[in-house]
Amino acid sequence: MTRPPVLIPHASGTNRDQEAAQAVELAGGDARVVHVNRLRNGEVSFAEHAAILLPGGFSYGDALGAGGRLALELRTWFADELETAVRKGRPILGICNGFQVLVKSGLLPGPSDMPRQLTLTENSLGRFECRWVTLRVEESAANSWISSIAGSVIRCPIAHGEGKVAVSDDSIVPALHDRGQIAFRYQAAGPSTAPTHQAAEGIYPANPNGSVADIAGLCDEGGSVVGLMPHPEDHVLDWQRRSGPTGGLGLPLFAAFVEAAR
Repeated sequence: MTRPPVLIPHASGTNRDQEAAQAVELAGGDARVVHVNRLRNGEVSFAEHAAILLPGGFSYGDALGAGGRLALELRTWFADELETAVRKGRPILGICNGFQVLVKSGLLPGPSDMPRQLTLTENSLGRFECRWVTLRVEESAANSWISSIAGSVIRCPIAHGEGKVAVSDDSIVPALHDRGQIAFRYQAAGPSTAPTHQAAEGIYPANPNGSVADIAGLCDEGGSVVGLMPHPEDHVLDWQRRSGPTGGLGLPLFAAFVEAAR
């Protein structure tokens, strides 16, 4: 079976691209880590790839805020390429810093030409958080390529200082839910499969950053763009989790991502 080519843009400071590439390869994709300068000068193009993965890390040292500069570059240099990818339904995944980039570039929750009503800001406790969390893949995101793993649980680490999902007013979260754009929620660890808003609702450390409605990730209304703050690429093999609850590998997420690229 052909391995679909997956573009993983690299910017100075990005440090999770190799883990993302490993996850893509294990899921059956052909991971290609490419520096943004090579994309900018035309040496490599977005059109050559069946999917795009924006990895975690600290692109450009978060000099303009988390993901700010890379988001600016995407809007300035690659807006047409990204618009084409979204229009054609090519899967796009952003993890941690990549999620921040998707939000600040306007691709999430989208559309990019609308005033931004949602952002990612400093964690409620005002400090960097690095710990394992439990995610529920929301069944309401049925129109997204993650629909094949909806209702499942992923256990993986978070590592960020600006991962709190905040909205401009109380009407935003119900609207996101109704449109099927809430892709992941934090939930309390354990055997319960209750939705996060029942199991954790703002409780630390289950919700490590204070995100509204325990939102850990989003998708766009068309379902091709998905982003999340935690790092599922850091738990794609059993041995990567040495203690705590077993199971909850992140590999099925990447398998769904690669399958959508075929």
